[in-house]
Amino acid sequence: MKKFSIYFLLVLILVACNSTKHVAKNEHMLTKNYIFVDSVRNKNSDLEKYILQKPNARLLGLPLGLYFHNFGNHDKPKTPLEWGKENPKRYNFIKNVFSEKQSIAYANSLINLNNWFLDFDAPVIVSKTKVKRTGDNLWAYYKTQGYFKSKVDTVINRHKDKKATVEYHITKGSPTLLDTIKVKIESPVLDSIYKASGITSLLKTGDQYNDKTFRNEAANVVKLYRNNGIVNFSESALGFYVDSTRTDYKTNVEFLISGGRFEEKDGTYTNKEYKVHKVKEIKVITDYSYTQKDKKYLDSLTYKGVKFYGYNKIKYNPKYLAQSIFFKPGDVYKDTLRNLTRNHLKSLNNFKTTNLDFIPIGSTGDELKLNVYLSPKEKYTLAWDAELTHSNIREIGTLAKFSIIDRNAFRGAETLKLSFLGSYFNSSNGPGYELGSDVSLEIPRFVAPFGLNKLVPKAMSPKTRISMGASLQKNIGLDRQTITTGIDYKWNYTPKKTIQIEGFNLQYLANLNISQYFTIYGSEFDKIEVIKNNFFPNEKLEAASAEQFVVKALLDDNFANNNPVEYLTLFNIASRYRIITSNFIIPTISYSFTYNSQTNFKDNNFSFFKFKITNSGNVVGLLSTKRDDTGAKTIAGTPIAQYFKTDIEYKKFWELSEDAVIGFRSFFGLIIPYGKSDIPFSKSYFAGGSNDIRAWRSYNLGPGALPNVFEFNTGSLKFLTSLEYRFNILGDIKGALFVDAGNIWDVSGFLQDFEGADFTGLSSLKSIAVGSGFGIRYDLNFLVLRLDLGFKTYEPYLNENKWFENYNFRSAVYNIGINYPF
Repeated sequence: MKKFSIYFLLVLILVACNSTKHVAKNEHMLTKNYIFVDSVRNKNSDLEKYILQKPNARLLGLPLGLYFHNFGNHDKPKTPLEWGKENPKRYNFIKNVFSEKQSIAYANSLINLNNWFLDFDAPVIVSKTKVKRTGDNLWAYYKTQGYFKSKVDTVINRHKDKKATVEYHITKGSPTLLDTIKVKIESPVLDSIYKASGITSLLKTGDQYNDKTFRNEAANVVKLYRNNGIVNFSESALGFYVDSTRTDYKTNVEFLISGGRFEEKDGTYTNKEYKVHKVKEIKVITDYSYTQKDKKYLDSLTYKGVKFYGYNKIKYNPKYLAQSIFFKPGDVYKDTLRNLTRNHLKSLNNFKTTNLDFIPIGSTGDELKLNVYLSPKEKYTLAWDAELTHSNIREIGTLAKFSIIDRNAFRGAETLKLSFLGSYFNSSNGPGYELGSDVSLEIPRFVAPFGLNKLVPKAMSPKTRISMGASLQKNIGLDRQTITTGIDYKWNYTPKKTIQIEGFNLQYLANLNISQYFTIYGSEFDKIEVIKNNFFPNEKLEAASAEQFVVKALLDDNFANNNPVEYLTLFNIASRYRIITSNFIIPTISYSFTYNSQTNFKDNNFSFFKFKITNSGNVVGLLSTKRDDTGAKTIAGTPIAQYFKTDIEYKKFWELSEDAVIGFRSFFGLIIPYGKSDIPFSKSYFAGGSNDIRAWRSYNLGPGALPNVFEFNTGSLKFLTSLEYRFNILGDIKGALFVDAGNIWDVSGFLQDFEGADFTGLSSLKSIAVGSGFGIRYDLNFLVLRLDLGFKTYEPYLNENKWFENYNFRSAVYNIGINYPF
């Protein structure tokens, strides 16, 4: 492998020596653009978007795409016939030995390989035309910033090696400032709305001229009128007139709002004055399709002035469908209500298309008819997912999930989903499986008693989700059985802010194969065996009966009094055994707030913040009067998990260029038990894995500075932070360089006898582990396949040489994942 890497690097270096291989005579390849603003080198990435020609993309300073392109040859044959004429001996040899079909296939394989190389980045040839147009773009940009007398000079530096650099020298000059600003409104209706609104102009005397400010001013005025009934108002009715005759770098501005618009009818244009429009009629077609648009309606209903029609029987309850229509007969037209209606109908997830059409009616010209065309999705949908699974618990396995979706299940646009899950895998204990099913009902309304549904306006698109599920694991861990039920509420407080409340979620966890504990947790058994051999040599010890031996030893007063260290070891083993093998009832109530400023999936400049607080067992605990031997409250003999848990996550992304992004993530989590309760294993924190600290496997790091002494290391406090630089390599192949840091600690006192495992204050932060590495991603548009290689950079559990002690490929961790880690 090392030899291959060296040979590959040598080939690239040889190709690099001839990077202008495909550059024709008298042409030059662009290697660098330089921008100078007032004689000072400018590196502002905002100006890069105005440059029409950019050098070939580079990775670590090397234009790899160009190097691969240079492996190809533009002059090679493009068809098997041409290839046969150029290579008659090889073509005829294959034809005679096999067949002509094989000769054609062989020729096509070489042609396709050559074309594959040529599909990589070709050398960027300097174009005088594009250089001039770039200069014009930069001049136009500075003009929009108020530098009306700016100047841009371009220089092309051609070198003998067929390479060239381009310089753009920008002289800004003095900026123009806004002086007197006047607003002239020709329509009495528009003037009345403008004055009554109290709108504050963005144009202010003394400010520097900026084209963006004028555009924002125009957008605000258009928004004002279209939200006050002026349905046909547009930017074409606005005009900004700037005084360009002044020589003192100041300008007067006249803002003109015209009093009418031209309307064409029978080839004649007439000037129509603006009027405030009201919605008089509302018509909803619940099963619209283009193929039956001319048919007669067979069903109709009216609810609170809204008329519903169907080509077939209306399948939606008008009471609930009307809640998604924010206009009522007699309402003044508003763009905000139009957008709210469209978005709310889409959020029902019941319609393929939703179209709102406002049609003028009546003789006065100020009345509208709203037609809502809804094209339903298929009522029933079947979904099938399958995947391969791999982890440090499941060596390899397959997973399949089958779902049935029923839309408009109870005529209120509800979505009923029934899912079945099955998986088969190999684990350290041999083959195993998991079976599960769940049913969920999503209701596009806030469903709650005592009038609580009125607390969340329908404009926030509230949703209620009721779910039930059960699963069974065999031969993974202790063969867990899980039963869950719950009700969740979610709504969009603003377009960027989402609130979710888990009103009441109940989870029952039962371990069906407790006797396997000391087989799975072999390190615990090893400690018991050492104590048994040293202090109880005549006792019989097996994994299945190890728990009885521990209990017997702890009840031995002589052993406890004379061997405090060993006694404490067995006591902690017994405590961990109790926590991990205990069945739990976990009744939770939680609140979460999410802020996401990302506008779409292409937006790489955004922030994400999520805060979640959860309580388990507080309400249910009041109903219980019974306790187990440890003092924890129980129901039907099963402990109630009682804890408070808080999770805080923050992510920030910066787009450095079209091909490069920096991503930052930070996470803090804390769980505090109360009422003598243990923390369920499934609710504890762990560190490591493909979406965590990638230099360690899942559950293999922590707690704190404790070495990896348990099979599954968990904690009650977690801190994680990651910094990742993402960039393009070749086409759809992306790369990443990353640093992860964090750890888990115990704050419950459960591991207080293990030095370094507890979080005792700021001094514990020295046990933060650091991992770094690089990754390769393959972008398939709908998902990203990911391979990350993490190196242990700082290991807090080592006694000395904590930095880079195991920073090598032998100790590295390979992580395979889907999509980005955060």
